[in-house]
Amino acid sequence: MIDTMPARGSMRSRGAAAVSGLTLRPISAVLPPERTWGLWTSRKIVSRIMDAFGPSLAGTEVEKVDVRLRDGGRVVGEWVRGAGVTTTTDECVYFVHGSGFALCSPRTHRRLTAWLSRLTGLPVLCVDYRLAPRYRFPTAAVDVRSGWDWLCHEKGFAPDRIVIAGDSAGGHLAVDLLLQPDVEHSAGLALFSPLIDLTFGLARTREELRRDPAIRAVDAAKLVGLYCAGTDLTHPRLTLDVAGGRTMPPTLIQAGGGEMLVADARHLAADITAAGGDCELQVWPDQVHVFQALPRLAPDAVPAMRRVADFIAESLGDREFPAASQMTDRALG
Repeated sequence: MIDTMPARGSMRSRGAAAVSGLTLRPISAVLPPERTWGLWTSRKIVSRIMDAFGPSLAGTEVEKVDVRLRDGGRVVGEWVRGAGVTTTTDECVYFVHGSGFALCSPRTHRRLTAWLSRLTGLPVLCVDYRLAPRYRFPTAAVDVRSGWDWLCHEKGFAPDRIVIAGDSAGGHLAVDLLLQPDVEHSAGLALFSPLIDLTFGLARTREELRRDPAIRAVDAAKLVGLYCAGTDLTHPRLTLDVAGGRTMPPTLIQAGGGEMLVADARHLAADITAAGGDCELQVWPDQVHVFQALPRLAPDAVPAMRRVADFIAESLGDREFPAASQMTDRALG
């Protein structure tokens, strides 16, 4: 397990974090997620940030998914294929997006999933799970499971030919999926700034040492509370027993050194290792939450995503991805 990275983040990344602390953090503090207008505004802000500072979508193909399963469940999402990525493959990435179970969608994350597809040469399925507050626990977890079952049982992908990836709350949903005893494990698991402690106790402890430039722990907890409302957080599908559960597949965790969820990332990595799993933890100094989605703002996203692509190749049996380094540069457009 690795918890060391270069000593400092890039000057542009550090500047972006400072600006975020002066703008985004105070804005998030005054937007009430329990009010319709507050949640709507938060969704718009996140969407515009992802579009403005994400990688290029040039050449990306998107195929909508909306199917009914044999058991009556429904899978909604989209296949994302970067430029030149073929449909004739028995391997793919299953992506579970964040944020806070309430804000984002495959649309907001399309630039990130398209970049991931270009880097790996693989199609990426991003599941469009239903959001809080309209849909509460365990709806998102049910939808993520439905997407996995559809991939494996109806689309014919073998679990060991799939790598699961996810960011923020999507990390929680991905780990929860793999802890279920009847789920055959994927080839690997790649997580960006995973949210694990839904009480935000770990985040608050981290916040005492260094404040998150994007949001306060108390405000993030209110957002997540929209999903968990009415359910005790000690529920085993919310407070995940990773250390005492199944051994996870090979895992890569990346987090930003400037964010409060770096504490969750460290905790999760330690628990995966305690359960007998192989986990690589990378803490990228001075980086904000899910900086991988914002390469125009944080150039450190480029080497970070290159490592993700390498990890996926290793997980799938050291297959060679086409010109990954060149594709990384072109992805920024």
